[in-house]
Amino acid sequence: MKRKGSNQRRHQAVGTAEAAAVDPLTDLGLNSKVLVLNKVYMALRVVSAKRAFTLLSRDAAEIIHVEQGHFTNYDFSSWLEISELQRQFEPEAHDWVRTVRMHIAVPRVIRLLGYDRVPAQGVKLNRRNLFARDRNRCQYCGRFFTTNELSIDHVEPRAQGGPDTWENLVCACLRCNARKGGRTPEQANMKLVRRPVRPKRNPMISLRMGRDKYESWKAFLDEAYWSVELK
Repeated sequence: MKRKGSNQRRHQAVGTAEAAAVDPLTDLGLNSKVLVLNKVYMALRVVSAKRAFTLLSRDAAEIIHVEQGHFTNYDFSSWLEISELQRQFEPEAHDWVRTVRMHIAVPRVIRLLGYDRVPAQGVKLNRRNLFARDRNRCQYCGRFFTTNELSIDHVEPRAQGGPDTWENLVCACLRCNARKGGRTPEQANMKLVRRPVRPKRNPMISLRMGRDKYESWKAFLDEAYWSVELK
């Protein structure tokens, strides 16, 4: 592990980060997602690039760049210099934020410098995570739908004592949900595509890790122990 940085461009770095946070010329790179680690390199949460740049400009975090299984630590001023080279030689490998001064590569991972709490285990049970776990797929007919075409179904109906748990809730299209009604799948002569289970990590993270650009996250996500809260 190496750390690279200098103070030569400190004022420029802060000014550029602030510009990236508020300047109307910035592009959709600010909506890219960045994995946040605590001080001891445990994954905490995922934030927008805009939030990540704010933390970097305040010296509350540093950038962790992962390449071929090795990672390097950069302060923000150094990352500006690296971005100039990345823009020249591998622009397609990064998301970009455009400011009035330059283009900045969006980092995939940052580390908080003063936060060493252990991340809470467990994944929040909410509509967004449930749809992500089931990948917007009706768990009865197997078809994929947009979010507004899906509902949440209790496999064992509430009227029969069914709980609000990961193991008893699934995505269902409106048609299948109406067909099933207040019955169990067996009573309605319907079959589940797969048995619902509690995810080991935040399903939104799993979806993103399927994309090549978030490959570096895998180095910091241990499925057996850590789950990541999406904010």
